[in-house]
Amino acid sequence: MAPAPLAVSLGDPAGVGPELICEAWARRHEERLPPFFVCGGARLLRAAAAARGLQVAVERVPGIAHVAEAFSTAIPVLGEIDGSYRPGNPEPEGAGLAFWSLGRAASLAVAGEAGGVVTGPISKALLAEVGLTFPGQTEFVADACQVAADDAVMMLAGPSLKTVPLTVHVALADVSGRLSIDLIVRRGRIVAQALRRDFGIDYPRLAVCGLNPHAGENGRMGREEIEIIAPAIAALQREGIDATGPHPADSMFAQRARETYDVALAMYHDQALVPLKALDFDHGVNVTLGLPIVRTSPDHGTAFGIAGTGMAHPGAMVAAIRMAGDIAARRATA
Repeated sequence: MAPAPLAVSLGDPAGVGPELICEAWARRHEERLPPFFVCGGARLLRAAAAARGLQVAVERVPGIAHVAEAFSTAIPVLGEIDGSYRPGNPEPEGAGLAFWSLGRAASLAVAGEAGGVVTGPISKALLAEVGLTFPGQTEFVADACQVAADDAVMMLAGPSLKTVPLTVHVALADVSGRLSIDLIVRRGRIVAQALRRDFGIDYPRLAVCGLNPHAGENGRMGREEIEIIAPAIAALQREGIDATGPHPADSMFAQRARETYDVALAMYHDQALVPLKALDFDHGVNVTLGLPIVRTSPDHGTAFGIAGTGMAHPGAMVAAIRMAGDIAARRATA
């Protein structure tokens, strides 16, 4: 059974999201993208396409049943809500449109009407001003799915690397206090299950980073590896999960090391995102594991500074749509 079309949220209309959605649709054949529709912003998308020099048609559709037919000749848009296109000039009105688009896309995926949701990049600060009460889109979508925030795991995936930050948007000084055996085991378990279900990896290999330099060097540079990380790895192994470590983070992202695992579990945000962005910046995807729905996003921000200039690379948006489609198709045939 073919999955339903994907719902794509606009992201902040002053950022690069709208133009990259248009670019992705223009490349739909060569990139083998599944059918998708955008929640709101038909006039805005036309303006973004024109600014990028794309010959792209945009068509409002009355319902999801009309998406597949419209997708062959135009970007299908569901919803009358719209806004002005002012690239590089974020404002509350645009943030409100982004918030509506995100909520509509998530609700359609939760209801099973959309095959998944691909979220465009937002400004968290601006969305907070118009009512977003969550740290980011991941937590918003998790709440829409009635999934606890700690059970919605962010994985960054690119052609060269998959990596998971076990703590995300917390100060570096607070990371050690946030780590626990339970956190690592619970999130490691979710990652292993998702790699099997959503990525078709029958026997996923998890490499777990240490927190301290040289993975603590037997306690001489910190005791988190001894007291928290190693016991968590042992617990995962007892569950039959192929987990190894703690590995020194300064060597485990080299090419030869990456060949020995399917995903790296990092202790904090930059430990995971720096290597991913160094290796796969233009093709990195943020995919949320542990949800009953499919959710991906390009792994970059709004890029207000280059919005509307044609400089933004479409690779991450293309990859996010393709990955969402692949996961949805795999789940539909499971």
